[in-house]
Amino acid sequence: MKYHPLISLVICSCLFACTQAFIAPSAYALDSGKCITCHEKGSPGIVGQWRASKHSQAEIACLDCHGALKDEPDAFEHNGTVVAIIVSPKDCAKCHQDEFTQQKGSHHAKAGQILGSLDNLLGEVAGGQPAVDAGCRQCHGSIVKIDAKGQPTPDTWPNTGMGRINPDGSWGSCSACHTRHEFSIRQARQPEACGKCHLGPDHPQIEVWNESKHGVMYHAERENLKLDADPWRAGKEYFVGPTCSSCHMSAAGDQPVTHDVGERISWTLRPAVSVKLNMLVFDDDTKDDINGDNPQLPKIGEMYTNKAGAAKKVKAVLPWTDRRDKMQNVCNQCHEMSFVKGAYKQFDEVVNLYDEKFAQPGVAIMAELKKSGKITPADFDDPIEWTWYELWHHEGRRGRHGASMQGPDYTWWHGMYEVAKNFYEEFLPQVKEIAGNEMYNQLMDKYVYNQPGHLWYRDGMSKDALKKIQEFYKNRYGQ
Repeated sequence: MKYHPLISLVICSCLFACTQAFIAPSAYALDSGKCITCHEKGSPGIVGQWRASKHSQAEIACLDCHGALKDEPDAFEHNGTVVAIIVSPKDCAKCHQDEFTQQKGSHHAKAGQILGSLDNLLGEVAGGQPAVDAGCRQCHGSIVKIDAKGQPTPDTWPNTGMGRINPDGSWGSCSACHTRHEFSIRQARQPEACGKCHLGPDHPQIEVWNESKHGVMYHAERENLKLDADPWRAGKEYFVGPTCSSCHMSAAGDQPVTHDVGERISWTLRPAVSVKLNMLVFDDDTKDDINGDNPQLPKIGEMYTNKAGAAKKVKAVLPWTDRRDKMQNVCNQCHEMSFVKGAYKQFDEVVNLYDEKFAQPGVAIMAELKKSGKITPADFDDPIEWTWYELWHHEGRRGRHGASMQGPDYTWWHGMYEVAKNFYEEFLPQVKEIAGNEMYNQLMDKYVYNQPGHLWYRDGMSKDALKKIQEFYKNRYGQ
């Protein structure tokens, strides 16, 4: 039986009419229908994204998310309806409570807490506030301010920074990963979603991942990763090319899905000196990291004063070893455990090398220079402070991140090579110029030459090392 073209046209027209007249079966049904009709003319891309979303398929419409009560801080009247522009994690929690609970207190949620950091000082003072608004805060998040009309101010909005501080008091932005208005899980599972923020001179995770075997396989096998699958587990639904989400968030092995991206991280590679991370989870689902290899940790049920000075009951304790076990359980879905342990040993040794050979001496020397008055207490008003900042904040992070994600070029040439070059050829000569010969020699004996790895800088390379190099070049190049 053949279908007459007119019949097909009538069917398509009816389906289109039904779609156009879509009204969500909620308390906001009629008004949401009005939103769609109006925004299809003024901003059709938004409506198109929503129509393609699972929200649309589940009959969740505009005002289910944007509807607001009159007493909310960012509420305003819009064409006869009270709405809010910002959809915060607290709003999303109406349907996604587990995800909200996991995200609450995570490193992502806390990303906006940088007001007292060197990064923020550098942005605001050396750069300027507009650069911070359009730069730093677009990843870290702004403190969203509301004007007299109930709308966000243009210096704090638009903003999808991961640690955005919202008018309702919640921290974070779900749309940082699940971009409005489609809120696609497929998109959030791909590394490009993370690459908006995790790139550049100080934390080039996406560049490191791209050069790793994980990145190479992802680009070769992307069409086979079943990014829309539910569940989506390494070693079950897909077998190669893990993404950021695969390791840090998605279900794998014994690990359930988590929206706390730091739960499986056992080192922090952000500060000048790396430290192990132990996590406390409190009864209100906020979290604190306690640094150290073996600190005294409270027991579940005990009261503990958190970093903000509030006494809270401990609901869960995750020592760094447990956090590492979680990640290694994920790795084990594609790798033998001996392989996983070997990769972690190589990673740990790079971090320890960086910490002990360069970071700890550098921190100690900078402290001595400030204590003695050789440099001022203020940051970034002495040239050596810029050298030292880039040494640990840029090169040092790159080397450590390279080792953490098996990116060899970032481990060495963009990382530890730059650390060594700038430590010996920029940092130490500046120390000598500032401190004078006597204090310089004392600092070197106390913090640098007490380690065998630095002795070449004082004594030159050994005869055996030089002979080895000469023989290599002679055998390879005939000279």
